Formats: sequence, structure tokens, C-alpha cells
Amino acid sequence: MSTALGESLQVSLGETITLTARDDPDRAAFLFPDGGEQTFAETNARVNRLVSALRDAGVGRGDRLAVFALDSHRYVEIVLAATKLGAVYVPLNYRLRRAEIDVLLGRARPVALFHDLRYADLLEGVAERHPGIRLVLTLDERPGERRSEYERLLASGTQDEPPVVASDRDVIGLAFTSGTTGLPKGVLQSQRMMKAIVTEQVIEYRLRPGEVRYTAAPAFHITGICGLLAGIARGATSLIVPQFDARTTLDQLAADRLTAVFLVPTMISTLLRLDDVHEHGYERLELMYYGASAMSPALLRRAMDTFRCDFLQAFGAGTEAGLQAVLTPEEHRLALDGRPGLLASIGRPAYGVALRIVDDDLNEVPAGEVGEIATRSDMLFDGYLDMPEETERATRGGWFRAGDMGYFDENGYLFLHGRKKDMIVRGGENIYPIEIESVLAEHPAVVQSAAVAVPDDHWSEIVRAWVQVEPGSPVTAEELAAHCAARLAKYKVPAQFRLVDSLPTNASGKILKRELRERE
Repeated sequence: MSTALGESLQVSLGETITLTARDDPDRAAFLFPDGGEQTFAETNARVNRLVSALRDAGVGRGDRLAVFALDSHRYVEIVLAATKLGAVYVPLNYRLRRAEIDVLLGRARPVALFHDLRYADLLEGVAERHPGIRLVLTLDERPGERRSEYERLLASGTQDEPPVVASDRDVIGLAFTSGTTGLPKGVLQSQRMMKAIVTEQVIEYRLRPGEVRYTAAPAFHITGICGLLAGIARGATSLIVPQFDARTTLDQLAADRLTAVFLVPTMISTLLRLDDVHEHGYERLELMYYGASAMSPALLRRAMDTFRCDFLQAFGAGTEAGLQAVLTPEEHRLALDGRPGLLASIGRPAYGVALRIVDDDLNEVPAGEVGEIATRSDMLFDGYLDMPEETERATRGGWFRAGDMGYFDENGYLFLHGRKKDMIVRGGENIYPIEIESVLAEHPAVVQSAAVAVPDDHWSEIVRAWVQVEPGSPVTAEELAAHCAARLAKYKVPAQFRLVDSLPTNASGKILKRELRERE
């Protein structure tokens, strides 16, 4: 079969809503906290109207559509319309400042920008600053308006099903990395990559038709948008919340509206701090899956005791490489049945993922030895936008490496040891921050922590621990130092502690260590 013919016979990502709307037109695609819903048939009709209207406006294959907004059904419609058009969606982190937005828009060169009304002042004059942007549309209504600019655009289109144009080789996403350890890079995401991640989520997250799930990762993050797309592809309903709110999430769980939920560890910790978290049965909740950053065994045990459902850990380098490893519900249960050490693991390689632990020369290291995690799979990106040297560095030797460090134990379980860039070298001794953070998490007064390197004339680097403590806790730095000294080698005990009310995080819940390194 020729390549051209093979591509013409592929099912596009945009067709997933078409197929599900055909099979389950009246089932809810999206559920909203107020009890409202939008069906698969309604969603497909709206997507087709958007495709038609954008085509009439001159938007076509390869054009880029930027989105600067909180999560909504409109956000998902834009992504689906882009995939039906063969266009490229550009998700932007809604926490960015204007100067950062201008940099990314200058690099992405979109022809359209969709945004929430709440960001109108922030984005004032954006089309003049970036003349390539022909359309700037608000997603929600201005005061006194009956319909938003977005809804008026939809009304001008038709519901006719558009022809399939996107192939698996086409880039359909341009996402900028979160910048937790460095400056953002533009990640080129093909349809092949996105389809593989959706398939992976359906398989590994055990998604079934008719379920109601909530993915708390924001839609601008690939975990969030692919969670929503996986629901569409599988015929499951997705709860849509503008951005994570612990009270709203707990209310939905307590009302038994959700069968499964994806959260990052900081979100789980926040839920567990709510006064009434132990007052509910969570009868419908079957699965809580978590990822994006490491979770301490102590926090995980508290969550398992509280929600009494299955747990699954998902580990990956989502923006560039999708899912890499999974600790299954069965393995969580094994941990409760006498193998508690498994709760410190991030599991085994995920479906379809080749995973090795390598040294700096890409040689595989033996079990028990720390090295860098390297993977190959269909979920890999197509490189960094206009950064060939960065692309080569990350994919040298045919393996993707994000800088995550880990090791395999004798049973084939993978254990994370932080990030290569985060590693602290004190007097020639390597210190992995996750060791310190895991020990601190065992202290009852600690909500979360981050260990970072601080320059030192004598040791080259020493450890500073930033610790978010429970409100009103009388814990002191001396008490935390003693707690660490009883569990860690002396050279690993932080030389400095900074006790704070909160730690800086991005919208995905990851702690911004780069920002902490710059603080005193």
C-alpha cells in the first residue's frame, strides 16, 4: 500500500466525535457542575459549524489557532475543529504574563486567537502587535451581549460533515513546555502522537463507555486535553470545570456523579485537607489516578484510606512523550497486602513503551543503579519548534530523554529519583531531591516540599528545603531537620529550611523549582 493511500484510509482524530455522535448521539459528552450537559450530537454539530465558519474566514490546513482560556466545552470544540480542519491548535498557559504571551505568539504565528473575556484587558492590542492574527474572538459573552463572538461565529457555519484532511504525519498541536526547570520550548505534536496518547489513556486508564470522569489537568496541558479526547473517543462523559477547585471536586465526588478522577498529588493533598472529606462514602468512585509529579507514600496511604477506591499512578513526559510508566490498581492492592515498598514506585513501562535506564553515553545501567529514563513509543513528539539542537539533544541515539532519573529494582519496578537538572552535588556526593521530599512528606505538619540546590563556597552546593506547612502548625526548622537526620544520611539533610504558606506551582500542579532557586 502506498503512503498516500495509507494516509487517505486513516481515521483522523477529529472523526472521533463524529463516530461517537453517530453511535451515542444523546449521551452527554460534557457534564457541568450545575447539572447541565451537552450531548455528543450537539458537540459534533457545533464543531462542524466552527469548521465551516473558520473555512469561510480563510483558515485551513496548517494554520495555527491559539487558545488562551480556562477549560470549557468551547475549548474542546476548538481543538476538535482544528483536527477536522487539519489546522494546528496552540494551547497557551492562562497564567502567563503579557510579555510571555507575546513571545509565544511571536514564535507560534497563529492566524486566530480565542480567549476568555476575563483576559481581554491582558490581551488588548494583541492583533496590532501580531499582524498575522486575523481573528481575535472572546469565548464568553460581554456584559449586555446575548451571544459571544465565538457563538456568533458558530452561527454563521453549517453542520455538514467536513471531508477528512489530516494525516497521522500532520502536526496538529504546538504546545509550549511548562518551564518548571527551564524556559518553554515549542513541542510539535503530530496526529499520530495525539491518537496514540488517546489510545493509551483508554487502555491504561481502563476507560469504559458510559462512565463519568473528571480530568483535573488543564486543557492547555496534553494530559488534560487528551483525557477529554479519550472520553469522546470512548463514549464516556467528561465533567468540565473551568479550573480545579477542591470544593467543587469534593462535592461532585460526594454526590456520586463521578466514576473516576485524575488529579495531581497537590490536588489530592488539598482535597484531604477539607473538613468534610471523611464524611462521605464515595460509592460511585471506582478509580483515582494521579500523576504529573511524585507523590509520597504517606500521602498516598492517606488518600487510599479516605476514598477507598482503586488507585493508579501514571508517569510520563506528557508534552513530548506521553505516558511512560504505570503502577496499576492491582499493584496498589499488593502494596496494602504486604508490599508497602511498591507505593514508592512509579510502576512498570506502559503499553507499547520501550523504556531503558541509561548513563550519559546511552548505555543501559544494571538494576539498582540510577540513570536517566529513556523511551521510544508512538507517543513521541516531532521535535521542538525552530530548535534543532534541542531536538537532537533530547532524541540522541533514537531514544527520548526528558532528564528524569530513576532505577529498576530486581522485580522490574521503576523508581523515580528526580530530574537530572534538579540533582544536587554536595562535596562530590549526588543528592536526589525526591529522597528528601519523601522524608519530609512523612511529617504530619508538612503539606508539600521542594528541595533545591543553593551555591556554597565550601561544598559547591548545599540543600535548601522549601516546606509548605499546615496552617497554624507550630513546627520549626529545627524539628524538621531532626526529622530528616533520623532518616537520611547526614550529607542529605537540608542545611536550610524555608517554611512557607504555599509553594509556587504551574496550572498543572507542578512545583516551580526554577522560581524557588531564584528566591532567598
